[in-house]
Amino acid sequence: MTDLPFPGRLDDSNLVPVRIAVLSISDTRDEETDTSGAILVARIGEAGHQCAARAIVPDDVEAIRAQVRAWIEAGTVDAIITTGGTGLTGRDVTPEALEPLFDKRIDGFSVTFHIVSYQSIGLSTLQSRATAGIIDGVFVFCLPGSNGAVRDGWDKVIRWQLDSRHRPCNMVEIMPRLRER
Repeated sequence: MTDLPFPGRLDDSNLVPVRIAVLSISDTRDEETDTSGAILVARIGEAGHQCAARAIVPDDVEAIRAQVRAWIEAGTVDAIITTGGTGLTGRDVTPEALEPLFDKRIDGFSVTFHIVSYQSIGLSTLQSRATAGIIDGVFVFCLPGSNGAVRDGWDKVIRWQLDSRHRPCNMVEIMPRLRER
């Protein structure tokens, strides 16, 4: 059992690895300068999961949707984490691109992300529209593009919910039932 920085615990069972894709959304980044994407890829591996895919697309609704749909339709990912495009400027369109595709929103993600973000950056967290949902049985988490936001989002929220050992509950245990009707 491991002590967590919040209520909960890890049981002694084996980790069930999750296949996670990382999508960086930026008009200016490339693989060499995409530091937030690199942080996610490293942390995914360190946590025992598989980085199933990685891509960079521009701040464009159709480009974002096309990449997410391609990964989901291929059936090779259990979760997608995006970084970038959640701010307030005119080019920030990640929520507009993905929220209409959500079968279900995960409202608690945004609330929880803002709580942990507030601890790091105070009221500046108001400038983020971090969001999450489920598309065709795949979890989609949309984080801001800053390195600090990616660290907070992964280290303090997503990591634990994608850890099959986290108790009292986690998202991995419900993955087989996400497509139930």
